[in-house]
Amino acid sequence: MKQFLPLAAALGIFTGMAAQAGAAEPIKNIVLVHGAYADGSGWRGVAEILQTDGYKMTVVQEPETSLTDDVAATNRAIKQAGGPVILVGHSYGGIVITQAGNIPEVRGLVYVAALAPDAGENIGKTRSEFPPATNNVIKSGDGFLTLNQATFHDDFAADLPEADAAFMAISQVPINEKAVAATVSEAAWHSKPSWYAVATEDHKINPDFERFMAKRAGSETVEIKGSHAVYVSQPKAVADLIEKAATTVE
Repeated sequence: MKQFLPLAAALGIFTGMAAQAGAAEPIKNIVLVHGAYADGSGWRGVAEILQTDGYKMTVVQEPETSLTDDVAATNRAIKQAGGPVILVGHSYGGIVITQAGNIPEVRGLVYVAALAPDAGENIGKTRSEFPPATNNVIKSGDGFLTLNQATFHDDFAADLPEADAAFMAISQVPINEKAVAATVSEAAWHSKPSWYAVATEDHKINPDFERFMAKRAGSETVEIKGSHAVYVSQPKAVADLIEKAATTVE
């Protein structure tokens, strides 16, 4: 009997090490990608909550000049994060993370009232089957798009104070129309786990279209009562979903 004790002890140690190795460690790097007409400052509330909870935050300031440029800016931020990442995108930022999320550092995707196209898909054509409540887009002579300032509050951020929405309206980042129309070559949600926050009061992207994309991607989905700017108006609910992703993915 004694001759088996060392072997049993060794097996016990090995089993303990294996269990420890198999335990999921929360991912601490979070990269946030803004959408069209906005910049990264809208993520401040979400970022501050996650920083308080011990996460390392990076907010991408993509130029919105082309999908290629925006993916490059996002990939740069992911590489600089220095470890495995949860990648989060709002609105058009969902297209960006769908392409950028294919690199190995990205372990999970979180879509927040976001577009989640499939490879080669004309997302505008698919979206036309789920028309939004409003579409007050203004096109410049050189092919950039903004939202009508007069209706921005109702269209984009109806649940924000009027003064906050007014400032967002006058500080819009124009997006190149070719960026919105570009297609992704590989949809990361096919190979990476994903989560989706549906904004139930969204006027820019039909909530039913958000539900359709979330279901198609197999995303774990929550519904948050909020406008298209739900990441600004409901930062705690959005941060909670991101933390769930970070603590679920190994």
